[in-house]
Amino acid sequence: MIFYKKLAPFYYLGLFYFIVSFIVRVVLFFHPITQSSFSIVESLKIFVLGLISDFFVFVVASFFLWLYLIFISNSKYNKPSGFIILGVFVLLFLYIASGRSILDEYGGALPGIVLIFVGIKTMLFALLLFLPKHRDKIRFWLFAFVIFLYVLLILQNALSEYFFWNEFGVRYNFIAVNYLIYTNEVIGNIMESYPVIPLFSILFLITGAFTYFILRKSRSYIDAIPTFKEKVKISALYINLLIASLILIPALALTENSKNVFVNELQSNGLYKFYLAFHNNSLDYFKFYKTLPNQQAFTVLKQQLPAITGNSTIRKIESDSAENRKNVVLITIESYSAEFMEMYGNKEKITPFLDSLSQKSLQFTNLYAAGNRTVRGLEAVTLCLPPTAGESVVKREDNKNKFSTGALFKQKGYNVKFMYGGDAFFDNMRDFYTGNGYEIIDKSNFTAEEITFSNVWGVCDEDMYNKAIKVMNTEAKENRPFFNHIMTVSNHRPFTYPNNKIDIPGDIKSRDGGVKYTDYSLKRFFAMASKQPWFNNTIFVIVADHCASSAGKTQLPVDKYRIPAFIYRPGVKPEKYNQVMSQIDLMPTVFGLLHFNYQSKFFGQDVFKPDYKPRAFIATYQDLGLIKDNVLTILSPKQQVKQFELKVKPTAGLSSEYYIYYDEVPLKKERTDLVNETISFYQTASDVLKHKKYQK
Repeated sequence: MIFYKKLAPFYYLGLFYFIVSFIVRVVLFFHPITQSSFSIVESLKIFVLGLISDFFVFVVASFFLWLYLIFISNSKYNKPSGFIILGVFVLLFLYIASGRSILDEYGGALPGIVLIFVGIKTMLFALLLFLPKHRDKIRFWLFAFVIFLYVLLILQNALSEYFFWNEFGVRYNFIAVNYLIYTNEVIGNIMESYPVIPLFSILFLITGAFTYFILRKSRSYIDAIPTFKEKVKISALYINLLIASLILIPALALTENSKNVFVNELQSNGLYKFYLAFHNNSLDYFKFYKTLPNQQAFTVLKQQLPAITGNSTIRKIESDSAENRKNVVLITIESYSAEFMEMYGNKEKITPFLDSLSQKSLQFTNLYAAGNRTVRGLEAVTLCLPPTAGESVVKREDNKNKFSTGALFKQKGYNVKFMYGGDAFFDNMRDFYTGNGYEIIDKSNFTAEEITFSNVWGVCDEDMYNKAIKVMNTEAKENRPFFNHIMTVSNHRPFTYPNNKIDIPGDIKSRDGGVKYTDYSLKRFFAMASKQPWFNNTIFVIVADHCASSAGKTQLPVDKYRIPAFIYRPGVKPEKYNQVMSQIDLMPTVFGLLHFNYQSKFFGQDVFKPDYKPRAFIATYQDLGLIKDNVLTILSPKQQVKQFELKVKPTAGLSSEYYIYYDEVPLKKERTDLVNETISFYQTASDVLKHKKYQK
């Protein structure tokens, strides 16, 4: 019974963690974004296997608690051992502070962090050594702080999981890992999106209350510090559980195999999902995915790109007309789903200008985003290749001197710029675009007078467009055509923008408001541009970077990748292109409209060419999909392949080309041809990047 009490800090914190995890699962289970119903068996999987997984994850997470508790003792403060230990701490502190420690070889913040930790540890040890009469009180408050920290982290994680689910409809994934890197933008986004002070005030009050309860139940550990023998027993029990946990956590993750993605996400443990996302940020296609012999993969690819030869995508693109070197303005709109627009069935009238402009443009009614993050959209329109496994090329180390839309425009004598209202450091955009020959115009280029409104993501879209007009007016005087790629920011949480612009106030932070303000800003941009002498000699390409949400019941919900895209050419008769196409095809199609002759490495194609075969690529960072012949083929790690028939769900009052929603029904008989074609696209894209065959 006495030994049982010595485990009190573990089991009371563990019980608290289980209760919080259970509540989080219930909340996410009934969350509006969880668009699914669950059978009894699925519900049992979610809660029973989920709880078991939580137990083993807590065992691993309590490693530092065990380490802290196991070293609590009075004997180490006896003479002379106490002074020897203190001396070692002081020497270690001085060694790290010297700037010549082994930690300095790693650079960054690591030496500073370790120095602070060792400094605090040295100070606390000295207090406990030189103030023996106050040792019990100091130890109690240290113990209370450790318990408080664990309770706070448990509650903070629960809160974070809720907000992450609220945004993305999944547990932690690759995006959460990225959020740790760009803390300034992410913390700023949280500060502007949510009532942080009341939220954290309540969080600290709740943390304090539960800490007090757990302290009352578990302080016996420090009131009667375990003997060496008892510590050996505690350590033996913990280490055995730790070893079992390290084996069983991945095994339990294998049971997350339901066809309903929400079941798998709710069953999983968020902390373990975060670890997996961190571990899998770089995925070697040839190690994790189903492959073909490399020569066969390129042979299959040749059926889609007939002009290529050998193990590359190099081919000659020739036009039967004279090149037309008009200016090109490419606008990628942040988080802009097709379902926002009236032509796709939206009744809220939040895109009046784009609805109007689309009717005067070349519309691509059946176009799919390559991914579900901005970097994937930028990659698609800049590099025109399928989304490869792992992180976007934009954020990889090997991201420079690629064959890109900017490189091709430069070959043709264009000025080439990337314009972004925020800090181009975010998502590695500056490194990527400067490394590929673009000049950057971002928030740092704005004067104070040019900024009328900004939030954590950058200046509002109106300010960006005002700046763009100034830049293009200057460029127009240089006797060279220009290609300017503008990335918007306003349609992003916290959805704040200047008031009194549209009929939805900017301070209520609504998604519809963000969409409508984006539309309003574009209307102002075109009103200004139409008055400029270069307007009639300019092609405007408008496309979303990705949809507003990627959450869905299925692995790759196709409606969450459908985006609007159109090309406005002043004075040219409007038309529609209704075949399936990919975001990577947009710019090669623009080059076709300009009648460019060039040597291409693009996987993207001019959809008006007779050899184009309709298909689209959609992907997460690890699930790679191909839509073709109303079949969705998905490649996943561990050489998994799944296929689904896409059965359209007609929407009353809409023309068929604007139908967005499909039922994804598992294919009864495998389409081997489509499996091979999917493998071919993704394998060859991975191959040309890996072997640096996609350089300009």
